[in-house]
Amino acid sequence: MIERATVDEPTAADLEFRFRSGRLCLDFAGTLGARWRDGGYERLRTPADLARWYIEAGLLVEPVEVTAAALARARTVREAVYRAAKALIAGGSPSPADEETINAAAAEPPLIPRMHGRAATLAAPVDGAEGAALSTLARDAIGLFTSPEAERMRECESDACSLLFVDLSRPGRRRWCSSTACGGKERAANYRERQRSLPRR
Repeated sequence: MIERATVDEPTAADLEFRFRSGRLCLDFAGTLGARWRDGGYERLRTPADLARWYIEAGLLVEPVEVTAAALARARTVREAVYRAAKALIAGGSPSPADEETINAAAAEPPLIPRMHGRAATLAAPVDGAEGAALSTLARDAIGLFTSPEAERMRECESDACSLLFVDLSRPGRRRWCSSTACGGKERAANYRERQRSLPRR
């Protein structure tokens, strides 16, 4: 179990899931919020939170049963994905232990793609639905980390954000997880700072 330092109680807005990364596995890594603070805060507080994340992420249409043990395993996989991504962003390689954690999750049968007319959805197998969802996440991480897009992974430059994302902009110089969220706040803060530095008339 990961021990985390006590931080201020997060607000309801803090606990909302973020989907800004451009990849499912990095969105999942973002379910631990405020990583820049000591320990951050947990968005996956209960098994029901994880079941809800799978729905909001578009992995599943209907909720699956998630046990406390499955939640603990999902958090372990999440942290392995986060550390592996950070290692690659820094120009290094994931640790063998993190690779093994991700590979083990990916080894289970994934969610099943289904076609409805011209739309595709994912369905859970009859048995092992939660494991299939986690396997799909782990496979997404493997696909990203072993592709050219791994070189486009970034960490948001906002001082109040720690989300990872894939920079798919043509110039490859994206700085924020969202230009309207963190980017907008940063620009507003810079504007206020410039205004304060102007000489008063």
